[in-house]
Amino acid sequence: MMSFGCALLALLTGYALYGSVVEKAFGADPARATPAYELTDGVDFVPLSWPKIFLIQFLNIAGLGPIFGAILGALYGPAAFIWIVFGCIFAGAVHDYFSGMMSLRHEGKSIPEVVGIYLGSRVRQFMRIMSIVLLLLVGVVFMVGPASLLSNLGFDGVLADKSFWLAVIIGYYFIATILPVDKLIARIYPLFAVALLFMAVGIAVMLVINDLPVPEVGTASNHPAGLPVWPMLCITIACGAISGFHATQSPLMARCIPNETVGRRIFYGAMVAEGIVTLIWAAAAMAFFPDGIEGLSEVLDKGGPSLVVNEVAIGLMGSLGGMLAILGVIACPITSGDTAFRSLRLIFADMLNIRQIHIFHRLVLAVPVFLAGYLLTLVDFSIIWRYFAFSNQALATVVLWTAAVYMVTQDRNFWIPLAPAVFMTGVCSTYILMAPEGLAVSSTVAWPVGLLVALISGLLFILKVSGKRQQREEIVQ
Repeated sequence: MMSFGCALLALLTGYALYGSVVEKAFGADPARATPAYELTDGVDFVPLSWPKIFLIQFLNIAGLGPIFGAILGALYGPAAFIWIVFGCIFAGAVHDYFSGMMSLRHEGKSIPEVVGIYLGSRVRQFMRIMSIVLLLLVGVVFMVGPASLLSNLGFDGVLADKSFWLAVIIGYYFIATILPVDKLIARIYPLFAVALLFMAVGIAVMLVINDLPVPEVGTASNHPAGLPVWPMLCITIACGAISGFHATQSPLMARCIPNETVGRRIFYGAMVAEGIVTLIWAAAAMAFFPDGIEGLSEVLDKGGPSLVVNEVAIGLMGSLGGMLAILGVIACPITSGDTAFRSLRLIFADMLNIRQIHIFHRLVLAVPVFLAGYLLTLVDFSIIWRYFAFSNQALATVVLWTAAVYMVTQDRNFWIPLAPAVFMTGVCSTYILMAPEGLAVSSTVAWPVGLLVALISGLLFILKVSGKRQQREEIVQ
């Protein structure tokens, strides 16, 4: 329990201290006009209060990620605590802050467009494809998953039909995608965000009251399937540590921020809040079952993360916990799925330079997106989904490299985004070498090669920056 408490304190301290460092390095300017006011359109560019934006951002990036990812990551033992804390503070929160603030500085543009400004048109096209595929996968999975859960709640007749619930969810997604952000999302998301936070805090309190045996950092623990901690843990726990999906969501809120100085509370703060939720669920998953991680593995084999959520919530919080667990497992993916499709609409709008004030223009983009999403629900893409985790972290890596280049252009401290960019380059390189869906080489080859790729990329970046600075100095002289 000591390691869990220290990890929780570290996340809060990280927000207060390192979050302030990141904000100062970026140079948040309270006098600078934001897109919410400069480009107000009553649809996507709508000024909102920072607490409301924080809750919407938190739910946008959270969904089921900090719960299901934490449960699967708990199989690696207390090493998960280390990754959640350091990943969240120095990588994930930095990634979310820069993706949101760079969008803020560039008229609220979607992340592929921002990346293209600093890394070139080819990378822009790559990011467009990656973002579209990623968001379609998220949107479709968060259609099918909740529909399956709702059809299995014990209803009779049409309410037990998965197709019925799928149609209802698609209908809701469509409405949420085309309506102004302040008409639906800004009204219901804060409520769901509070429910998710309440459930996590409740779990944490019951962990302490029941004095459950949360394993300490340093305790030997091997993954039941023999998977190595590096780099698999960094891919398994994405939301809660670092996730490229967040970069697709941050521009949604960058279009609503009233002042740059609240960026740290919203982007960095929401990521830390998600890290706390992830930490709590990882601890609960490790400690709740009698046989520890082996017991967790057995429950996962029986019913997956959903069953773990139900058993932990009901076991620790009674019937109330069960009700909140069902709410979380059903509502959280839905509230990530609709913003995934909204992000898709805005990415296409930026690509095609189509303003979104008129509903006809929103429909022109939304209808094809939903048609593609529906068609994907008819396909068994379980093999394709195996590439999702890697694609997610690869996208985050590109965004961090973009942030490093941005900081160079602003003549500011580029080490803050560069360090996690190099680290995540190592993670992705090693993973694609080792993973069954990658090259499937042994760890004795993948580890040193992945490390070498990361070091070379960082060294080349520093050499290029040094060369440009030297050129500027020669010109000045």
